[in-house]
Amino acid sequence: MNKAGLLLSALLSLMAAPLNAEELTHEEIDGFLNKLGADNHFDASKGVNWSVLPGPFYTPELKLGLGTAVAGVYRVDPADKVTQNSSISFTGFVSTSGALGLGLTNYTFFSDDQWRLFVDGSLAKIPTGFWGVGYDAAQGDEMKYTENTLRLHPQIFYRLADHLYGGVGWNFSTIHADVDDPAPNDVFERYGADTTSLSSGGTVAVNYDTRDVITRPQHGQFFSAEYSVFDPAIGSDTHFTALQLQYNHYQPLSDTEVLAFDLWGRFSQGDVPWDQLSEAGDDRRLRGYYQGQYRDKDVVSTQLEYRKKLNWRNGYVLWVGAGALGDKPGDLNSHPILPNAGAGYRFEVKPDMNVRLDLGFGRDSTGFYFQIAEAF
Repeated sequence: MNKAGLLLSALLSLMAAPLNAEELTHEEIDGFLNKLGADNHFDASKGVNWSVLPGPFYTPELKLGLGTAVAGVYRVDPADKVTQNSSISFTGFVSTSGALGLGLTNYTFFSDDQWRLFVDGSLAKIPTGFWGVGYDAAQGDEMKYTENTLRLHPQIFYRLADHLYGGVGWNFSTIHADVDDPAPNDVFERYGADTTSLSSGGTVAVNYDTRDVITRPQHGQFFSAEYSVFDPAIGSDTHFTALQLQYNHYQPLSDTEVLAFDLWGRFSQGDVPWDQLSEAGDDRRLRGYYQGQYRDKDVVSTQLEYRKKLNWRNGYVLWVGAGALGDKPGDLNSHPILPNAGAGYRFEVKPDMNVRLDLGFGRDSTGFYFQIAEAF
């Protein structure tokens, strides 16, 4: 059996675990999970309610690895019974490829949701590959290198009207690529890609958000338009811009079923460093593709996901999706579409906070992801 088959078998086994584990009562399993903080309860008076869970993963770029998720749920004002819970999650991973890293995601809601603070960040060392830029380059051979990256993206939003938020932020990233076997006219040299790059930009954003909760939406809509300007005046190596658009819709089919839709695009212009080009494939969109293989100035993707809550704290998802890339919007239909499909297992560790295990299939690659909260 190939790797994809083995991963699919493992995932199906996880989804069937509630049926195979009747020997252990839910109370006994809860007792064990309570020691890890994964008790599926939230007490605002206790400050941050923490959960710690380890899990395996396999992605095309990281290979087989082990991740650990530390998730916290809290309220800035414990007496606030209306605003959705704030959350913070730390993820760490090591893999057989020699990769290791840390990630941070934080959603803080305060002043009766008048203000929102969102922070994303990561620190990683990952052996990976650079194919070049564009669809055609992704069909060739990659140049192997190890990327050392630091990324930080804080944003603060203010509610302008019902469900409408305006925000500002900072988008910072730095990368150093240790090329395994540099040579004259190699892939990096042909594309003029500097092995060290620093990008620093200011962002403005508008969000329209009627979702019930961010970490596991059951109904509502979300639209976001975020525009970033990177310039040497604020520390960036080059001047370029990036516009990111996102639309999500969540349609409940029953008390236990949700149909979730995602449409996303990122469009960049100017002297865009290779590490800041738009990418097709990560742990949220086009799951299963080698992250970084498909990159260009513009990328769009869409996905439709069926989410089903099973008995107790278990659930699963099924999705289909597609993506495209190009040097400009008019080129997005110049190359074959990137198809995508997959299935995932969900386990609720806190109210509206799931651990997710996703098995995604791309055209020529497969990925198995361990993360906190829904992909979108």
